[in-house]
Amino acid sequence: MRFFPIFLNADHLHCLVVGGGEVAARKIELLLKTNAKVTVVTKQACDTVSGFAEQGKISLDLRAFSDSDIQQKQLIFVATDDHQLNRDIATLAKHHNIPVNVVDSTELCGFITPSIIDRDPLLVALSSSGTAPVLLRYLRQKLESWIPTHFSRLARFSDRFRDKVKTRFESVNQRRAFWEQVIEGPIGENVLAGREQQAEVLLNKLLQAPNDNQGCVYLVGAGPGDADLLTFKALRLMQQADLVVYDRLVSQEILELVRRDAEKIYVGKKASLHSVPQDEINQLLVDAAKQGKRVVRLKGGDPYIFGRGGEEVQTLVEQSIAFEVVPGITAATGASCYAGIPLTHRDHAQSVVFATGHLKDNTIDLDWQALVQNQQTLVFYMGLTGLNVISQKLIEHGMPASMPIALVQSATTAQQKVVTGTLETIVQRVEEAGITPPALIIVGTVVSLHDTLAPALPSNN
Repeated sequence: MRFFPIFLNADHLHCLVVGGGEVAARKIELLLKTNAKVTVVTKQACDTVSGFAEQGKISLDLRAFSDSDIQQKQLIFVATDDHQLNRDIATLAKHHNIPVNVVDSTELCGFITPSIIDRDPLLVALSSSGTAPVLLRYLRQKLESWIPTHFSRLARFSDRFRDKVKTRFESVNQRRAFWEQVIEGPIGENVLAGREQQAEVLLNKLLQAPNDNQGCVYLVGAGPGDADLLTFKALRLMQQADLVVYDRLVSQEILELVRRDAEKIYVGKKASLHSVPQDEINQLLVDAAKQGKRVVRLKGGDPYIFGRGGEEVQTLVEQSIAFEVVPGITAATGASCYAGIPLTHRDHAQSVVFATGHLKDNTIDLDWQALVQNQQTLVFYMGLTGLNVISQKLIEHGMPASMPIALVQSATTAQQKVVTGTLETIVQRVEEAGITPPALIIVGTVVSLHDTLAPALPSNN
């Protein structure tokens, strides 16, 4: 290990920055996040550096560097385009035992600045010792997506109760177990969401009865299929779960992202074949939460759009189970984007209606007259088996038989297939194409844009 990682207390540091370009400005911006005093020496300053001086954030001397500038300085950054000057300043600083950083010249550096993930007071510093900046940038992007934006709230909240928890639990192991419950459970999620008052109430209850911890249920939207469309929050909760209850529309690719040692229970439903009755699913969620488990109810699309999430939440409320609903990208928006069919368009549709196409007793109970409107797009979920009924009903209630219609199978996945036609021709075309569930139906003149937009999509190039 060539470079020793260390965090400096900047409260009483006086830092010198030699250079006034944009590279120097980036170093100054980092220093200004601390309480350090910053002096900049440069012949010319860019607008950003000049702006810092005008705001009184730095001391700016527009002149050539002098050896005396290093006096009373505890840290030096050098960012000029004069390589000899950079080398001379580095030598001078080392002679006076002052840590020096020369930008883009690792061999001249007494210290290097890491790539920082800032969730102050929580800081994550990453370094490749100056050898692999691209790899470092890639790693930082991965960690940025995993660490919640508001993690700083959780760090400050924890600090407020640190002494209280230390008094309550004598053992280090007990304190660690307690804080794990706080961070990974409802208390932590409340803090991250800005609900600190609720979090404080829950924390005090947990302090009083640490062994009486009730679990929680998260209804998480898994999106339309592509794992890249998961939200950061969905991914975080999936990786914290003790139990994941999932349905048929959750792909194997998404399940691979669940915590490895989490228990997984499949409760999926297929047309005319109910694997697990809804009442049993509801009870499963309640029982697991009462056992203290963190339960993720993973649903395809969005939990509140034809996902029966409302029914499950009602049961949780009745049983006084803590819960949270995490929205997901619904199948309609996923399918429209990946198929090149905008749901609204200035020249085609000013409104969009989501409806269930579920066939029951050979009919679909909808207000068909209300659905037949100009400048409107219709989206039918679960409508493949009822496609013939949907087409006939729309025509019967005044929609032109020539109205464009599309079916999108397995939207957003590698198995996606799109079939277009008209209300009059679509049934035959779908049969010829061998479309199978899950499939989404889009009706409206916006479908006519598919032939123009779809070929330009990245997936088709």
